[in-house]
Amino acid sequence: MNEKILFVDDESNILDTFRRGLHRRFPLETALGGKEGLVCLQNSGPFAVVVSDLKMPKMDGIQFLRHVREMSPSTVRVMLTGHADLEAAIAAVNEGHVFRFLTKPCDGGTLIKTLEAALEQYRLITAEKELLHGTLRGSIKVLVEILSLVNPEAFGRSERIKRMVVATAKELQLKNIWRLELAAMLSQIGCVSIPEEILSKKYSGQPLGPEEEQIYGMHASIAVKLLENIPRMDEINAIIAHQSDNYVVGLEQPMGARILKVALDFDDLEQQGMTREKAISVMRDHPESYDPEIQTAFERAVFFEEGFVPKRLSVRELLPGMILGADVKTVSGILLLAKGQGLTDLVLERLIRLSGTYEVREPVLALAPIQ
Repeated sequence: MNEKILFVDDESNILDTFRRGLHRRFPLETALGGKEGLVCLQNSGPFAVVVSDLKMPKMDGIQFLRHVREMSPSTVRVMLTGHADLEAAIAAVNEGHVFRFLTKPCDGGTLIKTLEAALEQYRLITAEKELLHGTLRGSIKVLVEILSLVNPEAFGRSERIKRMVVATAKELQLKNIWRLELAAMLSQIGCVSIPEEILSKKYSGQPLGPEEEQIYGMHASIAVKLLENIPRMDEINAIIAHQSDNYVVGLEQPMGARILKVALDFDDLEQQGMTREKAISVMRDHPESYDPEIQTAFERAVFFEEGFVPKRLSVRELLPGMILGADVKTVSGILLLAKGQGLTDLVLERLIRLSGTYEVREPVLALAPIQ
């Protein structure tokens, strides 16, 4: 693992001292001042550790490390200064989330021990992130595959929603989009406990009766119950729990839930047979229900499918990366895969096996990515 260290100071002679004393022990780079440090972080990162001087012109160490935290949250930050200023130390810890605060002159042994401790902290952070990603994605993959087998309609809806949510989040230039993607993928997982006849009516655009609406409305809370034992799912669970909430100005609502709300309502209208233009028009007639910034971004992102061309193909002509443009059903009307599902090797293998048992209606409408 190439765990690089970046030293930032406004005095070149101090940077030269760091290079001479530490280059054999650690892979390191130096930058003259905060602005050059940010450029180095952007062009040569990621860095495991950043060591910054406090008193620098134009951009002091506190401002610089605040930017470092925003650009590279996993990077461990160390402040090194000749001014033993308690207030500056407190500000550095609070604003830059500094791991260590050292004063100059700092003897070589102390600096080396600090850097070794900072590298160990970086390894712990990255190992935890990898474990979290692996645990989450592994658990969620199992749940989503179960949903695809038990209820292909609910799975198809989650796939459609996921693409719209991710496209909208990118339009909004949000960070950590993977959390929104997971929330969208799992937004329908609670439907495994909803009676099939209610789901069939809901997904085909038929109106539900009051009791049916109440039963269907429980799926979000059921999903949260299913997911609450998976570690670090609090943020994703909050998005899923509030996915149907109307937007209320001044009320703290998860950004992901507001995006999910727009995507779900749009999908409902499309399933009722509306064109995209009509669905958008209907949603615009209810501005009180949606965050206006999100609705604008949603319209820009998913008003029409970009980069895909519709094709009618036999089952064996379908390829990974395509998206189903219509439900795949047997001749007798059994739903095998729902409109909007992305095709993977696993999905195609299962479909081909099923086509050997059931007679599938062909050709299949698919959206093929434009090369």
